[in-house]
Amino acid sequence: MVLLTTLLSLPTTLALDVNEEGRLLVLYDGTGTRQVNEVAPDGTWRALTDLDERCANALFVPGSRRVVVEHDSGGNERGQLSILDLDDPTLTPLVHDPRFKHYLVEATADRVLFTTNRRNGVDFDLIAHDLSTGTESVLYDGGGWAMAVNPSPDGKWVVLSLASAPANSMQLVLVDTTTRAVTELTPYDAHNDQRAVSWLPGSSEFIVASNADRDWMALRKYDVAEGTWSDLLVDDEHDLAGWVCPDAEHLLVATIDDGLVPLALHKLEDGALDGPLDLPPLGCGAQAVMMPDPIWSADGAFALLTYHSPIEPPTVYRYTLATGEVVAMRPPEMPEVPAELTHPETHRVPSFDGEQVPVFVYRPIGPDLGSTVVHVHGGPEGAAMRGWYPVVSALAAAGHTVVVPNVRGSAAYGKRWYSLDDRELRLDSVKDLAAIHAWLPSIGCDPSRAALWGGSYGGYMVLAGLAFQPSLWAAGVDIVGIASLVTFLENTSDYRRATREREYGYLATDREFLESASPLSRVDDLRAPLLVIHGANDPRVPLSEAEQITGALTKRGVPCQLLVYADEGHGLAKLTNKLDAYPQALAFLREHLS
Repeated sequence: MVLLTTLLSLPTTLALDVNEEGRLLVLYDGTGTRQVNEVAPDGTWRALTDLDERCANALFVPGSRRVVVEHDSGGNERGQLSILDLDDPTLTPLVHDPRFKHYLVEATADRVLFTTNRRNGVDFDLIAHDLSTGTESVLYDGGGWAMAVNPSPDGKWVVLSLASAPANSMQLVLVDTTTRAVTELTPYDAHNDQRAVSWLPGSSEFIVASNADRDWMALRKYDVAEGTWSDLLVDDEHDLAGWVCPDAEHLLVATIDDGLVPLALHKLEDGALDGPLDLPPLGCGAQAVMMPDPIWSADGAFALLTYHSPIEPPTVYRYTLATGEVVAMRPPEMPEVPAELTHPETHRVPSFDGEQVPVFVYRPIGPDLGSTVVHVHGGPEGAAMRGWYPVVSALAAAGHTVVVPNVRGSAAYGKRWYSLDDRELRLDSVKDLAAIHAWLPSIGCDPSRAALWGGSYGGYMVLAGLAFQPSLWAAGVDIVGIASLVTFLENTSDYRRATREREYGYLATDREFLESASPLSRVDDLRAPLLVIHGANDPRVPLSEAEQITGALTKRGVPCQLLVYADEGHGLAKLTNKLDAYPQALAFLREHLS
């Protein structure tokens, strides 16, 4: 447990913004929750916020000493916007309505752009808030959930990435901020994903990662005046993403390769390779789950990167374009990372239909208990990367072999792969768990001592594995997981239901299937001991999902325990709660896998 406490307590940093003076804004969780810190050009760190709750984002107001901060309450994800003066860092409300969500998009010298669902609780509108008068104007209210918003450098255009009709798809629309005219750049009903929009300095073109008409994400360029698309960089075996340098000559490119995400510098004109960045090997430099994109300084002299790996927590690096130098921007008195941490092995597991499931295997650190924990990521369209997972390392340190799969439905392995669990194919991803179980002896593991661990959709996979494959699994740890696809869709936030039905199925037409694919429908078969961890304020998977599965098991006398944290939402964000819950989870597994 000592190593678990050490790993959970190691601070992480995430890059947010850089101003014209070279000052940085970063999120730093050394106090136990993510707070906004400023890093001066000389490397001096200063905390700007000291809230009981976590901060989600912050941006400089150019030409001033002000910063706009996005923060929520108790993990409820209803972001509120406040402003602080760097000479007196006290938060003053800017856009507050605790009933709704507000996402910070951009701060300019005279206005703040944000999206909000306050109009009807479902659709997200794009709003401009005038900093001098406090008045607001609507730039877009055409409906849909704007997953990303990317204004052009001159402020004339905004690209919205809207959740579209097929599961895991995005539609791009272009908004003229003067006339509010909306142009559809991609079809609403096309099965395409679009990520990482990056404008060229002249505001006449932008780059986007897109898998339109192909399996993998390629870099495509859109010409606003001509209204035409062209391919810039294509890799037929990997997803790509790119970020344009303000010098209009260079492009940072991320290549997602079986859980690794190296970065390289390319020529913007033709995509030709200039050379890889000198980041530590075997890690993720961009486009990893919950990590921010690279951020260029306004003059293009340097970029901020958030990098992490299995042996290094998320850390801000500064990459200097002229010299190629990459320097870690670590806070003072940063603790040492334990030397015994290791990188995983990579394998492919044959599944029931001949598909090959990518998995990462973390071997035990120290004494081998002979047991296995299969750690399933959330999503379902998320992905397990070869990145910083302190719980996985702690499980390995406790003597378990930890298998981290990217079951069908996972991102980063092509469109075909992430579509193989949509709607009526849902239980095929659960069958991948059975295939992994059958494969365990080939890596020297005892299949009779195997447990499931997962959060969010991974929590659904834990419950589904225990319910649909009761003879296979010895125990399960479910964190904010879905017990019933029906009650989840009925009780989740309205804005999420509108999107998640496209992935799981529609209550109006698919209820019978949704019930049949729900672990709760097979709860009488579930017999493995279960530990459930949930936040009381979860806006995605309501607490009622945890209560109904543990209630049903308690009535049947199946060993189960529910840990509820009153000040958390979808997962655990506060160090005090992590240090309470995760040691209990490791003790639970040790008891039931010994």
